[in-house]
Amino acid sequence: MIIVLTLTTTFSYAQTPNWGNAQWIWQKEDGPSNTWMSFRKTIKINQIPETVEANISVDSKFWLWINGKMVLFEGGLSRGPSQAGAWNRKEQITPANSWYETVNIQPYLKKGENTIAILVWYWGRETHKGTHIDSKKGGLLFSANIGEQKVISDASWKAMQHPGYDNTIEPASKMLVQYSVKYNAQKGLNDWSDNAWYSHEYDDKKWPSAIEKGLVGVAPWYNLEKNMVPHLVNHGLENYTNQNELQLPFISNGQTIKCKLPFNKQITPYLEIESKAGDTIFITTDNSRNGINATYITKEGQQAFESYSWMNGHEVRYTIPKGVKVKALKYRWMSVGEMAGKFELDDAFYNRLWWMGNNTLFVCARDNFMDCPDRERALWIGDVADQTGYLFYSMDNAGRQLLKKAILQTVYFSENGVIGALGPLRVRELVCQSLQFISQVVWPYYLNTGDKETLEKAYPYLYKYLDLFPMKENGLPEYRKAKSPDSWDWLDWGVANTTDAEPIQMAFYYLALEKANKMAEVLGKQDHVKWYNNRMNTMKPAFEKAYWKNGFYSTNAEKFKDDRANAIAIVSGIANPKYYNQIVDNVLIPNRFSSPHFEWMAEEAMCIAGRHQESLQRMKEQYQSQVDKKSMTTLYEKFPDGGSYNHAWNGSNTVLSKYIAGVQPTKVAWSEFEIMPELVHFKNVKKLIPTVKGDVGVEMKKSDKTFELQLNSPQNTTAIIGLPKTEKTITTVAVNGVVVWKKGKQKKDLFGINYQGEDNQFLKFKVGSGNWNVKAEYK
Repeated sequence: MIIVLTLTTTFSYAQTPNWGNAQWIWQKEDGPSNTWMSFRKTIKINQIPETVEANISVDSKFWLWINGKMVLFEGGLSRGPSQAGAWNRKEQITPANSWYETVNIQPYLKKGENTIAILVWYWGRETHKGTHIDSKKGGLLFSANIGEQKVISDASWKAMQHPGYDNTIEPASKMLVQYSVKYNAQKGLNDWSDNAWYSHEYDDKKWPSAIEKGLVGVAPWYNLEKNMVPHLVNHGLENYTNQNELQLPFISNGQTIKCKLPFNKQITPYLEIESKAGDTIFITTDNSRNGINATYITKEGQQAFESYSWMNGHEVRYTIPKGVKVKALKYRWMSVGEMAGKFELDDAFYNRLWWMGNNTLFVCARDNFMDCPDRERALWIGDVADQTGYLFYSMDNAGRQLLKKAILQTVYFSENGVIGALGPLRVRELVCQSLQFISQVVWPYYLNTGDKETLEKAYPYLYKYLDLFPMKENGLPEYRKAKSPDSWDWLDWGVANTTDAEPIQMAFYYLALEKANKMAEVLGKQDHVKWYNNRMNTMKPAFEKAYWKNGFYSTNAEKFKDDRANAIAIVSGIANPKYYNQIVDNVLIPNRFSSPHFEWMAEEAMCIAGRHQESLQRMKEQYQSQVDKKSMTTLYEKFPDGGSYNHAWNGSNTVLSKYIAGVQPTKVAWSEFEIMPELVHFKNVKKLIPTVKGDVGVEMKKSDKTFELQLNSPQNTTAIIGLPKTEKTITTVAVNGVVVWKKGKQKKDLFGINYQGEDNQFLKFKVGSGNWNVKAEYK
């Protein structure tokens, strides 16, 4: 049995538990890198309390068993929740605090003797992608109160470097912190057998005692901070989708066995075999960029093996020597929360595109949101900004908490006022991504969650960064380039030599000012509000004067007609609305220069301009080749099929959710939201949104004569419903079967619903929480 735990979300030393005299423990050596360390502790319990929580901290990952039963599969996180003491990256060891986990172990305890077994994997390396800060020392810290008995990690524990794992193998790549796995079952500790090392019956008398390395707070682990992200969801061992075709059990003929996954997932591969000793099995995926694989050397007889270093792809490929009896092939999928959001409509293309985007989001989330799950697993905050747009339509609390972690780690590792677009170790500045972080990560996080505490922590860093841009006499800030120790003047891939950099950065800066202004209002910083307004009021006319070229924005009309520059001008609000249609017609319809990183903003700009049909057409043309490729379930880094095939920044799901289904929050934490659909050619749309208030369920049906909306709205929410007029006259509106509006007038009061007026596009009603059926009839 595997349990899934939901943790209390904190980021405060004040709530650190009492660790007592718990010691960080390990073997005598500090590492070495890629070490798999086995720990055991046997305790005697007279009575089982109603609640028993264990607090565990490791460097870097752990697996926990009690009495031979799996309690937690893969706890721990890449290090670096925040810096400890002076932030100085030039030191050999970057000081960083450590995460700890709280795990409910009560269901696994029994009266009498109990054995706690923990497998800890110490990575012991860093990469130039900066997602993990190495402490230079492997370690385990454990503390649990079992009634009046306190169980802590100390020299009474047994500790042995697991001899089955080969820690002399080379790193998977120069960009990945994690290693592949090479495991020799002949050197194992009776793993995966009836007397496995983690069971109560195993004899550990010959194991050496653990070596104490210091109490809580000691370098290099420093202070302990609670992991705010719920543990990964363990979906258990599952059969591959082509299970029947595999015809298990069978005797291998030596050929590679291709096992298909439902979609591109993060998985750990598993096998059960019967073999002679010394055969070598190799496991990888179909993904050419996958850097993680597994090598298993067999022992004599029946055996099972699961490689704990996760990999991803559409197929898992086992190369098993001839003559080996293959009894089972399975995989374990671990995910950040559940795939809670839903989107369905009566168009196979957009249905499949949304599904592929959703898969891409989930395969790019684990210890952090990442650009891709194979090549580097790096926390690029511009990629996170693209993910944020549809994260709140797809992910449950775990995704929201992972975003919170990304925000805090990013700002806490700022340096000299610079918010790095890649961190925490490197603090590499990509200016537009840093500005995106302010406007398209931090503000949407607060708007969707109402987490003011996190906003208060992040805001000072955001203001300090925006203050790094001196204003010029022409009313625009200086173009920021190469002013930090580690910067990259990058804006987008896309078509070469088409990027009009200056107006792009100006528009992103304006958007960051606008969102930071909202934050300042929330936090009561009126002097900052004035500062932001002054800059925005100066920038808007200056932008038009500097860049408007009679039909589009450009620094040079002969050289640049950039869809990215013009899209972000609309999205940011710095563009003059009277120019929207010219921009769409002159630039956003004919030009396709952007990569997926900017594509969703081009589509969003067209929707803001009221050109939803053209936006959907552009979306379809850009993604058609990927959607048509039935072997693909995630989306590429570049158009049409370049780079990694699972890149986080594909954000068309934002457009489909926010502008086509038309659902978005209008007040903090979804206390109020609107439904202003632009269904264009769609007749049926279903949307399920996992908000902090609960699930918002929306179903819409449209015909020539009617529009019907079914809304399930959670407690403590208000919804503004827009009934589309679509150049027609609405004759009647019925709510839950009662006519409330007819021939231009409100006909009847109904508890919980109020007529809100109309504009050129919508007839509007406000409803409270509950189930609502709203039906409009057209003339």
